[in-house]
Amino acid sequence: MEFLGTTQTATYCGPKKYCGSQVLPPTGQIPVVQECYQPFHLPGYRYANAWKPSVFYKIANTQTCPEECQGVRRPPTILPSLRSALFCRYTPRDWDRSNELQLRGAEASRLWASRLTDDSLRIMQDKDQLTHQMQEGTSRNLGQRLTDIGFWKSELCYELDRLLTENNNMDTTKRRLECAAQEVNCPLQVALECLYNREKRIGIDLVHDSVEKNLIREVDLLKCCQDQMRKLAKRIDFQMRDNRDAQHALERDIEDKSSAQCIDERCFNLRNTSDGISFFHGMEKFDGTVSVPETWAKFSNDNIRHSQNMRANSIRLREEADHLFETLSDQMWRQFTNTNLAFSARISEETDVKNKLQTQLAKILQEIFQAENTIMLLERAIMAKECPLKVAQTRLACRTRRPNVELCKDIPQFKLVNEVFTIDDTLQTLRLRLRETQDTLQLLVMTKSRLEHELAIKANTLCIDKDKCMRMRKTFPSTPRLVGYTCAGVGSGPCASPVPCGGGSSCGGAAVHCGGPAPCCGPASCGGSVSCGGGSAPCGGPSLCGGSASVC
Repeated sequence: MEFLGTTQTATYCGPKKYCGSQVLPPTGQIPVVQECYQPFHLPGYRYANAWKPSVFYKIANTQTCPEECQGVRRPPTILPSLRSALFCRYTPRDWDRSNELQLRGAEASRLWASRLTDDSLRIMQDKDQLTHQMQEGTSRNLGQRLTDIGFWKSELCYELDRLLTENNNMDTTKRRLECAAQEVNCPLQVALECLYNREKRIGIDLVHDSVEKNLIREVDLLKCCQDQMRKLAKRIDFQMRDNRDAQHALERDIEDKSSAQCIDERCFNLRNTSDGISFFHGMEKFDGTVSVPETWAKFSNDNIRHSQNMRANSIRLREEADHLFETLSDQMWRQFTNTNLAFSARISEETDVKNKLQTQLAKILQEIFQAENTIMLLERAIMAKECPLKVAQTRLACRTRRPNVELCKDIPQFKLVNEVFTIDDTLQTLRLRLRETQDTLQLLVMTKSRLEHELAIKANTLCIDKDKCMRMRKTFPSTPRLVGYTCAGVGSGPCASPVPCGGGSSCGGAAVHCGGPAPCCGPASCGGSVSCGGGSAPCGGPSLCGGSASVC
């Protein structure tokens, strides 16, 4: 193995040869050196044959010492030749400068690496602290969020409980109204039977007297009471639907908040060492939120306010129902008493009412005919507008196939679009008017049915037999039944009292009897020491007949 940077023909690499004297050879005997071309390379560049410098130059054969000095064994005189051959190598200054540059570079690299290491440690500490602070802040925010969710959930649950209680009260009031409206059917049937029987009168008895007026007023009052009760029951039913909507909104909000609470609790309990955590790349860029804290709180607040408004409406309806019960009960009792007191007179015929009803029925029939003609004309007008709409839409569809820049939003395009919208608006208007006319026709048909029914009733109320009417008008529903607390059983009939008081018969109690031809009309027997009024007037009102039981 040879040394890098030396030649294999160098003399000092071989065994030492000593000359007899230490005298240097004469200058005239300096060996001739043949130099070859050596290309220039940058410092540090290692070319292909840098390990073998003998390729680039040769050293001539040196002359040995003269024969007379062979015994002295002097060192070879090849060093001057080597100095001449190594002239193209680096100088000591270059070597020192290179070492200095290497040291400086190494020192700078070391300092830079030290600073980078310190800065990296500082950055890691700062980022660790920032990450820890942000995670703690997020946990605090989640805890605050859980507190807010719990607050609104408790408010919603409290409001839901109150709303459910109000719904139960509304359902009870609705059942009372339905029972009261059903209970009114009994006196209404009595009044209608009286009207039917009075139509059998002939001759001078066909007069429109006070009894007839009171009977009609009683029928109208009872029907009006039924209508008011049923309308109020329908309003309560609609209000209960609104309450159920509010209830469903509260329940859905509570369910959503329960789900959100479970999710946030799970997120709040997650730690860096928890199971189930994983990478979800891109989730920070996905924003699927639909609200902000203000709108979120406003949503629950609006649900609560809506529920409170529904409860307030329900309370007003219940108060209105209570007031309606008291008012209608008093009116029905008063009218029933007035009719019984006026039963001694005759009743006039209701020809005028019947004629008015027939006239109104004829007008209704005429209006029905005109409504049918209007429906036919509207249907024809709608069919006539379909062809222009097809033409305009076909034109628009054809113009969409124009190529490239020819798809111009020009005036014809505006006109065609305007035409389509105008025809659509016309068709919607005509269809709306058609539906309104059809609804009006249905209303007229229903009105015609009611008028025909009323005519049938009025036709049978021209004559009433006094004995039949009075036998049917012995009793009247009690106040608890009129206000809907109890309902009459099936097959109970118009009489609420099993044993009515007859004329001249005893009403129970000590020497107390109902005098006169008019019987007692209460659901219970007349008890106590107060006799029912004599004459032709029956017992009127719950306070006329004494005792613990109320009577008509």
